Amino acid sequence: MHPSSMRIKKSVGAMVATEPFWLRALLIGAAYLIIGALILVPIVYVFVQAFAEGWTGYINNLVRDKDTLHSIWLTLSVAPLAVLFNTVLGIAAAWCLTRFKFPGRTLLVTLLDVPFAISPVVVGLMFLMLFGMQGFFGPTLQQWGVKIVFAWPGLVLATTFVTLPFVARELIPLMESLGDEEEVAAVSLGANPWQLFWRITLPNIKWGLVYGMIQCNARAIGEFGAVYVISGHIAGETDTMPLRVEKLFQEYNNPGSFAVASLLTLMALGTLLGKYVLELWIARQIASHQSDVEGT
Repeated sequence: MHPSSMRIKKSVGAMVATEPFWLRALLIGAAYLIIGALILVPIVYVFVQAFAEGWTGYINNLVRDKDTLHSIWLTLSVAPLAVLFNTVLGIAAAWCLTRFKFPGRTLLVTLLDVPFAISPVVVGLMFLMLFGMQGFFGPTLQQWGVKIVFAWPGLVLATTFVTLPFVARELIPLMESLGDEEEVAAVSLGANPWQLFWRITLPNIKWGLVYGMIQCNARAIGEFGAVYVISGHIAGETDTMPLRVEKLFQEYNNPGSFAVASLLTLMALGTLLGKYVLELWIARQIASHQSDVEGT
């Protein structure tokens, strides 16, 4: 471990040790209380309501409702595609921004954050004005027989847009910190671009890439605003799982609504588990590397 890091840890440990016990207990208790009230209680309530009609009722609400089954399939098809597109775009953007200097680079970095700055509802309205029947490209698309708004391609487009920054924003600082020395050396030895990417760049950024994909997937699964506008929320056709939850709730079908919500919750918890396992694995890899360095 670096000497400065050891000094920081010692100073922080000494600071914590001098704090009164009642203050530490109060702060820790307040943290647990906030987590319990804002996170654990709602999660438990979702599952309690989902199983209000028992296990049989829960399965029936998920399996025997054709519109609900279609919404599950739709979410599980839209989210992976959005993650795939953003993975390719994120790698390309990160490589471009960290390995090349060109006019407008700062502007491009800023534009990557536009999906974070714009409301998802506005994003959906924007695509509606572009690709709808009365939109800018609508008449042309209609002549070609291409349907984007109120159809599956529009869902993929909207979800991809709102989740665009996650992979790129994860890779840009990572690639900047790694530098380009290894890549320059590979090029000097005659590596072509594909060899450079698969053998040098990808192994160095793989954990950051996976982490960005996990975040992107979590956001894509729960997207509501942009999808709500551009989908037309047509039951059995363009309703994703979040839209299905809202529609069932409006129909006063609380067990069905909470059943779908519980499935979304399980997906979210699975994503968090994957994130935790990845962080644990990276920490072990770093610790193993440090021990090897200290041993030599």
